Amino acid sequence: MEFFVDTADLEAIAELNALGLVDGVTTNPSLVKKVGRDFKELIAEICALVDGPVSAEVISVDAEGMLQQGRTLAGIAPNVVVKLPLTLAGLQVCKTLSGEGIATNVTLCFSANQALLAAKAGATYISPFIGRLDDIHIDGVDLISNIRTIYDNYQFETKILAASIRSPLHVKDCALIGADVITAPPPVISALANHVLTDNGLKTFLADAKSAGITI
Repeated sequence: MEFFVDTADLEAIAELNALGLVDGVTTNPSLVKKVGRDFKELIAEICALVDGPVSAEVISVDAEGMLQQGRTLAGIAPNVVVKLPLTLAGLQVCKTLSGEGIATNVTLCFSANQALLAAKAGATYISPFIGRLDDIHIDGVDLISNIRTIYDNYQFETKILAASIRSPLHVKDCALIGADVITAPPPVISALANHVLTDNGLKTFLADAKSAGITI
């Protein structure tokens, strides 16, 4: 499973990247708004910081506008992935950009049928938002399972990028089901290393090492 960090915070990306825990980055207009930076300059800096794919989202809703913006974003760096909304216009642009060899991430997916359409349009990634489904009392992880079954049935190459990850439990469940990628905020990725028994065990080992006079 690949880990993408869902943020536009360069410092947080650099910190996780230095630990070897970042395979890619996803951004969206809301995340960019939080850091208050020029959008294209920020994407260029993120792309220079990490080797993996960096999703950058179009802001047009019509096909012509999305196509123009998608090509502009793809020109920023070779590892840009153009993020498109799961609308009919977005799928049309996905098909065109994919045919031009431009990587795409179809976002705001909330149903298996939507994911099927994205795969048929040649999307590189499909982003089901599991946390937002949980918010309205629909099992978001179950959607990942359904998409996995459909994609395996027909050998679609589109990667399942589980998004709107809220907790380490989401990460575990997505890994068990077979999501190709998860994208999560930095605190969620960092929290994957945490366990109270690890903390307690380390405390005991260090205390025993001190009392035994162990040096290295």
